[in-house]
Amino acid sequence: MDRRIFIKSLAAAGAAASLPFEIIHGRPQSRADYLGLHPFLAAHPDAVFIMKTSVSVKTDTAAKLAAGQAFASKVFLKSDTPGVPFDWNISLKANLTCTSGTGGTVGGMGIRTDIPFVEGVIESVKGLGFPAANVSMREGNLLGDGYCPAESEIGPAREMAERAGINFLSFASGRKAAEITLDTIQEGTEAVWTECPDGVMFRRIGSVAPFNATNTWLLNIAKFKSHSMGLTLASKNIQGACISPYIHFCETLESTKNLPAKVLENFHPDFEQRIGELYQQHVKSIPRWERPGTDSRSGLGMESWAQRTCDWLSVQPAGLHVIEGIYGRNGNGFTLGPGPGDTPEEFMSNILIFGMNPLLVDVIGMWMGGHEPGNFGLFHIARERGLLATFNPRAIPVFTWEDIEPSEAKLDDFTRTPLRTPYLQKDYNGGKEELYHLVNEPFDYGSLAVSAPSRPDAFVLGQNHSNPFRGSTIIEYRMPRSGYARLEIFNSRGDRVGVLADGWVSQGAHAATWVSGTHAPGAYFYRFTSGGLSITRKMVLVR
Repeated sequence: MDRRIFIKSLAAAGAAASLPFEIIHGRPQSRADYLGLHPFLAAHPDAVFIMKTSVSVKTDTAAKLAAGQAFASKVFLKSDTPGVPFDWNISLKANLTCTSGTGGTVGGMGIRTDIPFVEGVIESVKGLGFPAANVSMREGNLLGDGYCPAESEIGPAREMAERAGINFLSFASGRKAAEITLDTIQEGTEAVWTECPDGVMFRRIGSVAPFNATNTWLLNIAKFKSHSMGLTLASKNIQGACISPYIHFCETLESTKNLPAKVLENFHPDFEQRIGELYQQHVKSIPRWERPGTDSRSGLGMESWAQRTCDWLSVQPAGLHVIEGIYGRNGNGFTLGPGPGDTPEEFMSNILIFGMNPLLVDVIGMWMGGHEPGNFGLFHIARERGLLATFNPRAIPVFTWEDIEPSEAKLDDFTRTPLRTPYLQKDYNGGKEELYHLVNEPFDYGSLAVSAPSRPDAFVLGQNHSNPFRGSTIIEYRMPRSGYARLEIFNSRGDRVGVLADGWVSQGAHAATWVSGTHAPGAYFYRFTSGGLSITRKMVLVR
C-alpha cells in the first residue's frame, strides 16, 4: 500500500483531510462529541512534527507533567464532527518494558517512557471531556507469562493509572494481567487476533485487548533511547502491544522454530526459508547486513526482526505516534552503555517527535539521535513492502511546533543528540568499531525513486479548516521563498476584523488561527498578500 509523501497543495489537503474543530480562546465548545487531532496535523499525515520541551532535570516531575499537558493541549482538540468518539477506547502504548530490576528508580527512568509526561497527556485529554475509563494502557510484557516481574517493574505506572482513573491491568473479563497466560487468555476481552494478509512471518498475531480491536484509536508514546536494533522509537515500541510469546520479535529463528505448535500455527510454515531468501537478497544492498550469525546482532537476525516488525505495522490502525525525548538515553536499551562503568548515558534532549506514520517518525527520530537513517535495514524493508515511500530524512516534510500552530522547518535547524548504539558492529581493518557507536556513515539516497518534494514556485493559500466553522478556524499558506506577507480577515461589508500575519515570513508552509470571538455568523473573507500577489478566499462562520 503506497503512501503519499506530501500533499501537493494545501488547498487539496484541506479538501481531503480537514476536520471541523472548535476552539474559542483555547477552550472547546461543550457541545462537541469527538476527540480529534489539530487539523494541520490531520491534513499532513506524511509529515513529522518536532516540539521542544523545557525540562531542566529528568527528576522534575512537575515540569514533565506540564510538558505532557502542553503537548496534548496543542495536538488534541474537541470536535462536534467525526473524530474519536467519546465512547471509543484510546489504546495507549507507552514503553513499559522491563527495567532490569531498577523499577521506578532514577536509574530505571530512562528505560521507559516518562510516566509524568504520559500522565500530563492523559489529564489534558480528560480535560477535553474524553472519559478516563475509556483510556487503556497495556503492555504485553506484563501478562502472567511475560518476562517482567509483575509488581517490581510497574509501580510508577500503576500509581499514575490509579490517579488518572485509566484502565491499566484489569480486563473486561474481570481478571488481572498477572492471572493471564497464553493457555488461558480469552479472545475479545483479553486478546485480539489480527490476520496479517501480507505477512512474511506472521499469518496472524495476538495483541493485548483492546489493541487492534474495533472502536479503538492508537496513541503510541515511545522513548528516545538506543538499543541493539538502533533506537527503539515508535515502530519498536508498538511491538509491546503483542501478547507473549509473539511479543519477542528479537528472538532468533532457531528459538522461533522451537515455539509450541499452537503458537507456530500463526506463523507461515516456511518462514525460515522466506527469511533466508530475503536475507540473501538484502545482504547485497543493505548496509551492515553482511554481519554473520543467527541472533539479533547479525544481519540475518535483523532481517527476521525487521520483517516481523513490518508484518505488525501493516495491520496497525490509525493513530498518533510520539517519541518522548525529554531526556534521551544511549546504550543497549537497559542498564549497559558507553558511560563510566559500562553504564548508559542520558542527555536532556528536550524534544518530542510525532506524526501519524510511525516509520516516518522513526526516520526523523533516528536522524535526531545522530544516525543516518539510510543505514538501517528496517527502513529499506518497509519501503520495499510499501509501508514507506522514502527514508531520506530530507525528503520528509518536517514542522516545528513552537506555539499554537506549526511551521515548516529544516533539519539543520535542530540540535541532534548522539545516542550511541550496539547496532550491527562493523568489522574493519582486522578489528571492530567501538561496541557503542553512531551509525552515521554517509548514505547515497540518490538511488531512491522518490527524492525531496519539490517546492512550488508560486504562493499557495489553502481553504480554511474547516469551512463552515464555529469558534475558530485554521488557514494554511505556503511561501516559495522568504519574504513579507500579510494575512487579513474581512467581514461581508469589507471591514477588516483581524490581521493574522504582517511581517517577514520564512519559506515553507505555515498555519494561522482565527478566533471569531463575538463576531456574528455569516460570510467572511481572508486575503493573503505577498510579493505583489493578492489572493482572497471565502469562509463561513456558523453558530
